[in-house]
Amino acid sequence: MAAGIRTVAAWLALCAAGAAHATDYAARTLARPDGERRYLVLDPGAPDPQARRPVVILLHGHGESAAAVLGRESFGGYTPRDWAKLAEREHLLLIAPEGAKGSDGKVAWNDCRADATTNATTDDVGFIGALIDKAVAELKADPRRVYVFGFSNGGGMAYRLGIELAPRLAAIGVQSALMPARSRCAAPARPVSVFILHGTADPIAPYAGGEVGNWLTRGRGSGLGAEATVAAWRKVDGLADAADAVRFPHLRADDPTTATRMLWGGDAAGVQVEFLRIDGGGHVNASKDEELPWLLKKILGPMNHDVDTADEAWRFFRTKSR
Repeated sequence: MAAGIRTVAAWLALCAAGAAHATDYAARTLARPDGERRYLVLDPGAPDPQARRPVVILLHGHGESAAAVLGRESFGGYTPRDWAKLAEREHLLLIAPEGAKGSDGKVAWNDCRADATTNATTDDVGFIGALIDKAVAELKADPRRVYVFGFSNGGGMAYRLGIELAPRLAAIGVQSALMPARSRCAAPARPVSVFILHGTADPIAPYAGGEVGNWLTRGRGSGLGAEATVAAWRKVDGLADAADAVRFPHLRADDPTTATRMLWGGDAAGVQVEFLRIDGGGHVNASKDEELPWLLKKILGPMNHDVDTADEAWRFFRTKSR
């Protein structure tokens, strides 16, 4: 009888622990001088609910949505789940803010491109800074482990935050975005660790630099090349020219792309720059398991299947603290 009671008690405790760790997905708003701003929070819980946790702020691309980057909404028929799966596995707090409408009526960010006429004009640096304050005060985010990861236009915004909020960030990550060729911002001046993923066949943010966009996307300004972007951050971080390079094993014969990691900075806990080059890759994340719909692949280019973008970014982030 006593053994049975202990078994039931253990089962109830396990259920209670599971309930405590249930993923919480919530839409919130934040009052700002330029209007109310929306953001989403994905909180998978933590083994110790009192402990402070790392937080990753995810910035969507132009015309995308906060819900899409959290895997709660599709974009062009594709629903990425990589960051949500990572958060649940690692007990990461994810915050996905929503941009503001640009002149083309699509949701965008006010990044540093002075010639991007479709960018938003809101104070997005102030918005993200206020979100960090809220996360620390109300969501038990660790102020020493705040990371920003942006996609496309959101990646451009991540670069801007790396310039203007560097003292508050442990690291930034960028996928498929270039530093501006014509910038409205100051040049980077404070060292910050930077993770960059870019495809050599990106049809939107050209690897060699130049005008950003295609026949569907006008008014996006221009950017430096991907390698020049990496070099700009290596310079401010004081890192040597030579990199440690590793090519990832090729996992699928039908994958026309390959992945190579280049890393500058030998101390994983120090300032580093990582460049994950996807040879033959397009304007899209890498995923071992997910696939792009046919039409989206035609517009954005091939997806690499040798690595997972979220996993690689977190592997880089996790050793960094402010």
